[in-house]
Amino acid sequence: MDDDRYGTDVLATDWRKPRTPAPKITEAQAGVVVELPDSGFVGAVVGVEGRMVKLEDRRGKVRVFPLGAGFLVDGKPVVLKAPAVLRPAGGRLISASGSIAVTDAKARVARASRIFVEGRHDAELVEKVWGHDLRIEGVVVEYLEGVDHLADILKEFRPGPRKRVGVLVDHLVKGSKESRIADAVTRGPFGADVLVVGHPYIDIWQSVKPARLGLRAWPVIPRGTEWKHGICEALGWPHAEQADIARAWQRILSRVDSYADLEPELLGRVEQLIDFVTAE
Repeated sequence: MDDDRYGTDVLATDWRKPRTPAPKITEAQAGVVVELPDSGFVGAVVGVEGRMVKLEDRRGKVRVFPLGAGFLVDGKPVVLKAPAVLRPAGGRLISASGSIAVTDAKARVARASRIFVEGRHDAELVEKVWGHDLRIEGVVVEYLEGVDHLADILKEFRPGPRKRVGVLVDHLVKGSKESRIADAVTRGPFGADVLVVGHPYIDIWQSVKPARLGLRAWPVIPRGTEWKHGICEALGWPHAEQADIARAWQRILSRVDSYADLEPELLGRVEQLIDFVTAE
């Protein structure tokens, strides 16, 4: 009988292949039971807020944990991620905006009414959070490339009772250029069929809760410094080229999963615009 005291040749197999498979990525849907092996805590998912998941144990105690790795489902390691659509324990689907999701609706022809936002970043954020609602309602979002063009666009678009326009404006505060433009539109020939609302932030980036980026607050940028470049510089992110700014925005946008990641000053204004352009 052969006695191989050194065992098999480790180079005879594919030594580069991981010995254990990568954890499965699992959506943190309501009712999914997970275990934290380090603490022994076992609970069912009862909600997701931003980057955190709420777990309730069998005694009704609720604890909050960061999404990501470190969980077990059925004894197997998983990476918990925020779901694109939340499914409450009652069975109804909830969209990223917090509304009841509609899963069996037929495609709707786009309304004549429109929502205009200032730029591409604004449009991408609105689409990510309210995209489901807008598709159900048949509302198209377009961007202006700056609110300075609003009067000319309205003159070309010619709003009316069945062709309403909602406009979301950055930095709509008393005395700002944006507020003067909004006042002029309201007093203009299309004022009855146009609603201009806005948030107080210098840029749509600030409507994302700073905690989602690990910040206590957004940095304060000195006057005279281009705001987005200043933010990237303050956070230590590349900012020399426009491509750097685009990558910074995608980094911010990736931290937004639902309305819970946004400031209420933006949430209310977007809901107001959707109601305005969909009113019969």
